[in-house]
Amino acid sequence: MNIFFKLLGAGIGMGAGFVATKLVNGVWEKTTGNKPPKGHDDMETSLRSALAFALVSSSVTAIIQVLTSRATQRAITRFAKTQDIV
Repeated sequence: MNIFFKLLGAGIGMGAGFVATKLVNGVWEKTTGNKPPKGHDDMETSLRSALAFALVSSSVTAIIQVLTSRATQRAITRFAKTQDIV
């Protein structure tokens, strides 16, 4: 059953990552008025802007990974406790 929870945690993490990417892109566009810097051929974007976007995006991704991992571990622990009771 641990494999199930790990796969479920990975799926939730991927889904949360997708939602977070859309959220960061939307907030970036509303805040700066420009589209988020993407790709290596986007030379119109300043280095400062690209670095700021990378920092914000990677921070949000790291937070989501930690939260998803902790939630998965809690679910595994909770399920193990209920298995011991039954």
